[in-house]
Amino acid sequence: MSDNLRQAASKGEFLITAEVAPPKGGNPARMMQVASELKGRVHAVNVTDGSRAVLRMSSVAASTILLQHGIEPVCQVACRDRNCIGLQADLMGAYALGIRNVLALTGDPVKAGDHQKSRGVFELESVRLLKLIGKLNSGVDFNDKAMPDEALNLFPGAAVDPQLKSWSSLQKRFEKKLEAGAQFFQSQMITDFDKLDKFMNQIACISDKPILAGIFLLKSAKNAQFINRYVPGVNIPDTTIERLADADKPLEEGMKIAAEQVKLARTMCQGVHLMAVKREDLIPNILDLAEIKPLAFNS
Repeated sequence: MSDNLRQAASKGEFLITAEVAPPKGGNPARMMQVASELKGRVHAVNVTDGSRAVLRMSSVAASTILLQHGIEPVCQVACRDRNCIGLQADLMGAYALGIRNVLALTGDPVKAGDHQKSRGVFELESVRLLKLIGKLNSGVDFNDKAMPDEALNLFPGAAVDPQLKSWSSLQKRFEKKLEAGAQFFQSQMITDFDKLDKFMNQIACISDKPILAGIFLLKSAKNAQFINRYVPGVNIPDTTIERLADADKPLEEGMKIAAEQVKLARTMCQGVHLMAVKREDLIPNILDLAEIKPLAFNS
């Protein structure tokens, strides 16, 4: 069991998390290789739960494997695939296995993924899941029945998108998640830092809960154009795409851009969530470029 993220959050430290995907199969070797390179550089490693509705190993199982190797996880829990009984069972199991950080998500629609004939459950969504975690933490289940074998003590987080077109929807959703018990917020990929600044000053200012800005490693101009085309709500500026297109070494330029964004986020909010799909090994280099020193602990 490890509680670095919660402790660092309570101390007001600048929080750093990074995202890894569980294996698609029974061998976690690649995930472990990637995660081990993040050891000592991030407060916790965020483990996705069927992101984009694509089949992968259970986030609880993958998080437990990280924990066994001394790496603190943030275990994502999505409502898409489980009913209320299944969600509670997994949360209890995660806690018993030493997992403390949970990111409560609604989950991407089934049609986005690789099992399009499957059925989504969605009995709960992220706000109700946060409320459920609050109940389990207080020692009662979904039906307010006391749990005879002790309460949980999970540290729940939630997602937020400061670039949402509807400002009123963004405010309402943020306030609901806050009220439901979210202790930290991880943002979607940030491409418009003016909107992040506006969100921090006009909406997030009602709370002292940490906001972690989503920073994405762009590998090339083609990669950036693909994201603009297929990822809803993301608009990578033309200037960034041109910068990548003009670079002799686009990947290195992408790392520089990510590092600049980390520095910018540091002036606005209490953390960053780093996403470097299939190049997670470069996250320590990005942190070096952003002048973020290794963390004091070794987990």
